Amino acid sequence: MKRSEIIDRITSVGLIPVVRAESSDIAMRAVDAIKEGGVSVLEITMTVPGAIRVIEEVARKFGSDALVGAGTVLDSETARACMLAGAQFIVSPALDLDTIACCHRYSVAVMPGAMTPSEVLTAWKAGADFVKIFPANAVGGPGYIKSLKGPFPQIELIPTGGVSLKTAADFITAGAAALGVGTDLVDTAAIRAGNSKLITERAKQFIEIVSSARQQHHNSRF
Repeated sequence: MKRSEIIDRITSVGLIPVVRAESSDIAMRAVDAIKEGGVSVLEITMTVPGAIRVIEEVARKFGSDALVGAGTVLDSETARACMLAGAQFIVSPALDLDTIACCHRYSVAVMPGAMTPSEVLTAWKAGADFVKIFPANAVGGPGYIKSLKGPFPQIELIPTGGVSLKTAADFITAGAAALGVGTDLVDTAAIRAGNSKLITERAKQFIEIVSSARQQHHNSRF
């Protein structure tokens, strides 16, 4: 898939579930539940034991039906290993210019983490496809995204950290290009309890909220 197609798909879906789990088995069960809920974009974090093998398995199992990316990538070496495993986008909690350059070299979408306006601008100038605002809840939530979009209307922002069913709509109407969603969607306790359906239902709810909020945001601008 071309980098431009990857970017379009992330934007279209509007949701990036952040799969952070204590085992590869739990991670795969979370992926299955999310996919069942209709979300075809998946981020496997490097904190999952055997994360690269999980990326390989997701890529093999779903093929073009899912867009799998790697999260919590801290350097270009890890980014390259993830790409070789099948990752089509790379996400970092911080700004590492070498990682952005590596992703460009291999035509893989990249979303570095940033918090301050200076970091956001540096990431964009370096060629970030999206800028992950993390931790979004700690710096003002939707209000902070709206404030950043004032001087940076051309930069696609993806808030992560504190995005929930309650805050999702506000983040979208504030101007977020998509949402990075962690524990409020990827509930590993529910999986351990044998209640994967909870994640599937939440995935459906998030999709509905994003769609509705985008329509509202569009209407308010015209």
